[in-house]
Amino acid sequence: MTAERRPAAELRLSKPGFDVLADREGLELEAYLDERGILTIGIGHTSAAGPPKVTQGMTITRDEAQEIFVQDAERFRRECQSAAGVPVHQHELDALASFLFNIGSTNFLGSTALKRLKQGDYAGCAEAMSWWNKPPSLISRRRGEIEQFLHGRYVARIDR
Repeated sequence: MTAERRPAAELRLSKPGFDVLADREGLELEAYLDERGILTIGIGHTSAAGPPKVTQGMTITRDEAQEIFVQDAERFRRECQSAAGVPVHQHELDALASFLFNIGSTNFLGSTALKRLKQGDYAGCAEAMSWWNKPPSLISRRRGEIEQFLHGRYVARIDR
């Protein structure tokens, strides 16, 4: 990439980063159980991300889903910024925020991906991101995040 890496604290989630994250998450206006049995609504919102608490039978509007997503994306972007500890390109921060959004804060903070990133091992970080591939439906999403992280190409999923 041509631009220099900058401290993560100086960056915000970009419009392309926000859009591709929303695409990866999809939109559901009625609460459902995801593949891991977690109640989810809107654009990938779970109770673990903060208010509102997702309940069985809950419904929301498109506008409410968007508002909740903006709050969730901002929360995870801030967590990503504080955890990174090394300078990053914009596309790297965007990809890491998507990764964190999907695996959750606790998993991200204890991940080998974050440990490698903090050591300045960007390729090793991407490799460790690929290990988060369960359930198998996440594999194409993870490939998209890794492509974004390594090459700045914003694609939601890559099927091979």
